[in-house]
Amino acid sequence: MSRPLLRRTALVAAALTTAGALAACGADDAGAAAGASSSSPAGGGSGDFPVTVSTAFGDVEVDEEPQRVVALGWSDAETALALGVQPVGASDWLAFGGEGVGPWAEGLYDEAPEVIETLEPSLEAIAALEPDLILDTRSPATQERYDFLSAIAPTIGQPEGVDPYLTTWQQQLDLVGQALGRTDEAELLRSDLEQRFSDAAAAHPEFDGTEVGVGAFSSEGFGAYVRGDTRVDFMETLGFINEQAIQDLATESFFVPVSDEQVSLLDAPLTVVFPIFVDPSQITGNPLWQTLGSVQQGSAVLLDDETLANAFSSGSVLGTEYALENAVPLFAEALQG
Repeated sequence: MSRPLLRRTALVAAALTTAGALAACGADDAGAAAGASSSSPAGGGSGDFPVTVSTAFGDVEVDEEPQRVVALGWSDAETALALGVQPVGASDWLAFGGEGVGPWAEGLYDEAPEVIETLEPSLEAIAALEPDLILDTRSPATQERYDFLSAIAPTIGQPEGVDPYLTTWQQQLDLVGQALGRTDEAELLRSDLEQRFSDAAAAHPEFDGTEVGVGAFSSEGFGAYVRGDTRVDFMETLGFINEQAIQDLATESFFVPVSDEQVSLLDAPLTVVFPIFVDPSQITGNPLWQTLGSVQQGSAVLLDDETLANAFSSGSVLGTEYALENAVPLFAEALQG
């Protein structure tokens, strides 16, 4: 079992134990545990039901502890698994295959979920799973999508004021924790990961205030990420600052295309790029990539390990923890070069 998985298991177990102890202490208090379910898919949560979750589409009431959860949003399934709940259906946004989750979440399912399409999920397939809760906290976030899904079961969309796909891992953890009645567990996981970010930043003061260009390369060419994207948020939480020339191109999207003439935008004191469904050699062998000063000076990091690139992009509490453990040393080494 990996260190992230061991840590997550210990945290959730601690939260469940604490919740159980508090419930036992208050057993004589009328109704103290009236809303708790004894048939949770993971052995019991920390909250009472019904619960009301505030989203961009209004307040959503979850009457009872969910037993059949369908996780459709980016990282919703991994977030539920981190909290000890196994979705019966889930979307595979990063095309992992198999159970639809990254290697850092392997072994958390007793039974693989039904895999549901991402952008145009089959409503028939979802309804056939008879869900009592649908998670869609990081998605295209259209009213039409929400209306269709909420007609099947209570649906948790993104927070109010958050654009499509820009729900942070903290917001996602909070929303899913509320909906599953596992707010104590969610808070423990959140505080633990935030502390790990703080520790990493403190261990590398050279990160503080250093500009970074974060990009990707696909069959369409280069592109860059702007503030609000999970990858840029990851870097800025460590103390980096997103390259201003890239940030100036920001629109409502978290990603901006970079033409051949604009590739120099990625040149920064630290450049971080990864391939999307192309071989890494298409980046290293690209003459435009080789013209970047950061590449020539050794301060460019190519995340050519698919697992690490996916963890960096996952935006889930488990994937982010994996990325912290494995990417931070690469950033530090590049800056030393």
